[in-house]
Amino acid sequence: MDNYLNNKSWNWWPLFPLYPYGKKKTILREIIPNEIWSLEQIQGLYYVAVPIRMTVIKVNNGLMLINPLPPTKELVNSLEELISIYGKVKTIVLPSASGLEHKIGLPALVRVFKDAEIWLCPGQWSFPINLPLDFLGIPSKRTKILFEDGTPYEECFKWSSLGPLNLGLGTYQEVSCFHLSTRTLHVTDAIVGIESTPPEIFDFDPTPLLFHSRDRGDEPILDNVESRKKGWARIVLFSSFLKPGKLNIPSLKQIIKYSFKEGLRNKKSHFGIYPFLWDEDWESSLVEIMGENIPKIQIAPVLQNLIFPRSKQVLLGWLEKIKTYENMEYLISAHYSAPINFKEENCQNLIDEINSDKWNKLPDDNEFLVNLYKKLFELGIIPKKVNV
Repeated sequence: MDNYLNNKSWNWWPLFPLYPYGKKKTILREIIPNEIWSLEQIQGLYYVAVPIRMTVIKVNNGLMLINPLPPTKELVNSLEELISIYGKVKTIVLPSASGLEHKIGLPALVRVFKDAEIWLCPGQWSFPINLPLDFLGIPSKRTKILFEDGTPYEECFKWSSLGPLNLGLGTYQEVSCFHLSTRTLHVTDAIVGIESTPPEIFDFDPTPLLFHSRDRGDEPILDNVESRKKGWARIVLFSSFLKPGKLNIPSLKQIIKYSFKEGLRNKKSHFGIYPFLWDEDWESSLVEIMGENIPKIQIAPVLQNLIFPRSKQVLLGWLEKIKTYENMEYLISAHYSAPINFKEENCQNLIDEINSDKWNKLPDDNEFLVNLYKKLFELGIIPKKVNV
């Protein structure tokens, strides 16, 4: 058992303290046979946990990693399985300027694969002090910047940038790539596909799903298919809107009333503390963001409301470029479902939606994010000049 836990240990978790903290389960999935694999973990706050993905692509006599993850022993062992068949890790790509969830694991990952070439999205920044790469644990001598120094494997990939956009503290930018041989588009955060079936990684510990499937803190945590789907649906709403419109916060008196009951006096159930109260019709919000049988393709709602309110044209320009990729078939993002069918018409549907009234869908659910954006703008944290 100790060895099992040690394989999942991530001792640097205090730098970015997200659930499941120092013990991170990793699963390996083959996405395109003998070509593309996915290494997946989960991350979140207060059991609002969603999958996060590092993609592995076979390149000339080796492997390329996109969107780094914390290299636990379990993750490295999975990579070693692929290395034994397809060759060493030759390239590691961090395609996001502001995505701390991928940046945090990069220094440890590049120490494991000491011969790998590192490619970074332009405009890397750190907070509260903007430090040089070497101070962040990223060796500058084997690091290149995408576009400034070219792009890796130009004969195999087409690379495209979304941004940069000025966030004040730094820039938002992510770089997508289209893998010609497998006809797959790889993105980090901007486009996601969300479906109602809970991701496979929750099979190893469904606690986050079961915790959020309840309506009160004194309800037991019961494991069944219905509870898993209900919990996943609520997690999707949390992660999409931070505070969904159908969610209320009960009074402290109500929260305490249902807490610390017998059978709930443990960390796993958060001692019965459940500070959420859902409207009866909460599921109505899922129609626009979650597919029942196939993933619902969309611009990630958080980015839509916090990054793109004044930069729709930048987003549209990026989508128009992606739409020109010939024979595009699949999308692989760093979150939620993958792979999902994604062709020129799917890209055009996103463009049409952005240009229509549907772009402002679910006003009640978006209210918290919209008000947060306005407040950050009023305080001067979000700058008036958005395009860099």
